[in-house]
Amino acid sequence: MQIGETIKVRLTSESGTNLLFFQTAYQYMLGCNFVSEWIFQHDFCINSNEVQKHVYYDLRELFGLKAQMAVSCIKTVTARYQTVDTQMRNNPYRFTADGKHYSFHRDMTWLQKPIAFNRPQCDLVRNRDYSFVHNKIDGHIQLSINTLGKRAVCDFVLPESMQRFFDSSWTLGTAKLVELNGIWYLHISVTKNVDEFERGDVKHVVGIDRGLRFLASVYDEQQKTQFFSGKEILRKRDKFDAVRAQLQAKGTRSAKRRLASISGRENRWMSDVNHCISKALVRRYGPGTLFVLEDLTGVSFEEENMHGAKQTHDLRNWSFYDLETKLTYKANESGSSVLKVNPQYTSQRCPRCGAVVKGNRDHSEHLYRCRQCGYTSNDDRIGAMNIYTLGTLWVSGNENPQFDKIKLIEPAESVSVN
Repeated sequence: MQIGETIKVRLTSESGTNLLFFQTAYQYMLGCNFVSEWIFQHDFCINSNEVQKHVYYDLRELFGLKAQMAVSCIKTVTARYQTVDTQMRNNPYRFTADGKHYSFHRDMTWLQKPIAFNRPQCDLVRNRDYSFVHNKIDGHIQLSINTLGKRAVCDFVLPESMQRFFDSSWTLGTAKLVELNGIWYLHISVTKNVDEFERGDVKHVVGIDRGLRFLASVYDEQQKTQFFSGKEILRKRDKFDAVRAQLQAKGTRSAKRRLASISGRENRWMSDVNHCISKALVRRYGPGTLFVLEDLTGVSFEEENMHGAKQTHDLRNWSFYDLETKLTYKANESGSSVLKVNPQYTSQRCPRCGAVVKGNRDHSEHLYRCRQCGYTSNDDRIGAMNIYTLGTLWVSGNENPQFDKIKLIEPAESVSVN
């Protein structure tokens, strides 16, 4: 199995080199928009080889892109369209009319305009557009980066935590040249081959329920529960929302620039929160851990299923997928794995007797009371326990574990884990 990560290298370049970087990234962005317009006008043809036949020489002539950059430009755009196509197919359009719920599957024909590329950046191929070289004077390592003008050679800063990616076990791939607050960075993709995770490798099973009040509620085979509180997170996000609303009401150019700045800062902060949670989980349980999450693909947080517009807004804007992604690659790298299971009835099922009753959960008190056996516990903990049970069923050989509302399933304690 192959795992991948991204190294973020800060370039310590001079003003003249920065100008070359900007010119290259800007022309590359214009080229991407040109290709995007062509794809939009030609029935969403996203076969990169076919697109290259029609736009390659235009990219070279109109935007001055070098041969490899022109090819990379085409691949960048086709990959973006493929991603959007997958997202639209996995997320049907839903609406309510006359008291009934409707759902329509979508594809790229629903797009009203071409996908826009608004940020100057450029994809660079390893050993063609960028490479590591030794300085001729003192021998220290520098980065050599291809531009539309001359090739630029500059120093770089690599965080200590990322130096491990430069051993022989990792393979460097395509890099992305980007700018943030006047500083240029090279985001380098790296891959590594690791052994496939098998059932026999499981030493721990950990059920994780994601939410707002608790970002993650964790339950393991030792019947221990850990909660990652989301109280402070929600408070800080409310502050971001309040500032955003004020700026949107102004509508000035400076307000719009401020909005973009706040959005980037909020995204980086949320990413760091998920990084800390996933890192803590992987460190706590070590290799051989099966982390079990609900598969939230296609799940819609409809307002009628919540307790108001505020909670619906929070759920729709919280980065559940980002936590899943970070936990997955960290787990794979450490010799563990992530299993996604069917979320049906995980918050309604009693983990002791198996009864599935929606009314057992009291949202106002955050409590679950089983009317059949009397078992009582925190409602988020109940979800983590049921998710854990599905993980143990997978370890026992069930390829697609899920709960049934009629057939009762044995509680988690009855399933043994290696």
